[in-house]
Amino acid sequence: MVREQYLTTTDESGALAPVTEYIYMIGIYGWRKRCLYLFVLLLLIILVVNFALTIWILRVMWFNTEGMGYLQVNEDGLRLEGESEFLFPVYAQEIDSREDSALLVHSSENVTLNARNASGDVTGSVSVGPSQAEGFGQYFNISSNHDENLFYADVNGAVVGKGKLRVTGPEGAIFEHSVRTPMVKAVLNKELKLESPTRSLSMDAPKGVHVKALAGNVDVTAHFDIQLHSTAGLLILDAESVRLPTLPVGEASDEFLGIYNTYYEVCVCPSGKLFISKAAVTSTCSESQDC
Repeated sequence: MVREQYLTTTDESGALAPVTEYIYMIGIYGWRKRCLYLFVLLLLIILVVNFALTIWILRVMWFNTEGMGYLQVNEDGLRLEGESEFLFPVYAQEIDSREDSALLVHSSENVTLNARNASGDVTGSVSVGPSQAEGFGQYFNISSNHDENLFYADVNGAVVGKGKLRVTGPEGAIFEHSVRTPMVKAVLNKELKLESPTRSLSMDAPKGVHVKALAGNVDVTAHFDIQLHSTAGLLILDAESVRLPTLPVGEASDEFLGIYNTYYEVCVCPSGKLFISKAAVTSTCSESQDC
């Protein structure tokens, strides 16, 4: 701001002559000055609020020299105490619990664990939802704490590594296709039942099929035929007595009867059909039944 000031002086002739003097006054006055003070006051208030919020966040989040609250940063990675909630995906190479507690993962929807390769493609996944659990991978393996293979499954099949598969359900196990096993055994004091309601039941073995009941009977029932076939060997029925109560009875001629009419013999037709005939001095199979 410049203000002109006029002074009067006398010249050599003694007459008064006006002299102009310029005085410069630097500053902000009026409404501009009030706006500046208001802006400075506003900045001061914002600075105080930011400082107070910073102190509050530090106290609430429990920041310290080792980490943040229950989250501690050490040489091995991160250690988290207590319960925590993650709103977004978590990427970690390894997650371990404390030695004296279990690792629990809870979710209101589902829990999904993904493994990716160097290209970022998912190579394995395990998802546990509210109604089902799904797994995706090239193979599935369950091992004991002694590195014993308990269960293994891939595209070629499933293997029970312990050597025994136990089914405890009252309805047993249902197999839609063939089953390969060295032994099928019932639980103690329970009966073993192999059943095919609508199809045939076949048991094959390269060295023979052994059916044994230590404390009970062996019942074989079929709607059509029961075939016992041995390609190279014998068919052995090892029991105290073998009974075929419904075999047809053949009739022999009267000349072969006599004191032997209360005895019978088992006859076999060339087709393999069995029947019984009244015994005599000689065999009556050929004359007793039409094969």
